[in-house]
Amino acid sequence: MSIIEASLSADKLYLSNHIIKALNFHAITCLHTNAGEFRPCPVKVGEYIPPEHFRVEALMADFVNLVNRRWEETDPLVLATYVLWRLNHIHPFINGNGRTARAIAYFVLCVRSGGVLPGSVMLPELLKRDRDEYVAALQQVDDSYNNANFDLTPLHALMQRLVEEQLST
Repeated sequence: MSIIEASLSADKLYLSNHIIKALNFHAITCLHTNAGEFRPCPVKVGEYIPPEHFRVEALMADFVNLVNRRWEETDPLVLATYVLWRLNHIHPFINGNGRTARAIAYFVLCVRSGGVLPGSVMLPELLKRDRDEYVAALQQVDDSYNNANFDLTPLHALMQRLVEEQLST
């Protein structure tokens, strides 16, 4: 919340690797020595094998540049949905990728929308609560990406439903 408010008050309405790394640091600082740093080794997440660790820096630079180029023209929820999927897909950290992706997606949604969204239960918590549906939607988007028919629809539908839930609480 403080990063959202600081970005808005400083009129820094964009995404950066510094913000992403800072949120990862806060998410796992007591859990891992590489908190806030891109992963220096290969990882496997269940059956999913993310891009090679030596590609992470370039993939993240391209990702952040793409998000910032599309910042103004893209619907906030669509942009946040893309951010959520892409960060999970790149899996840039050794630990805390899911927490970081949910926090960054919420950051993008709020900053792009002009303020913190009202509600007593925030989107990152709702995504965690509905983990099975969330993971299934991520997998569907991954499958569409791997088949060269990229489709954010399953994840976007979940995000839309959960944002509506947040706004109604």
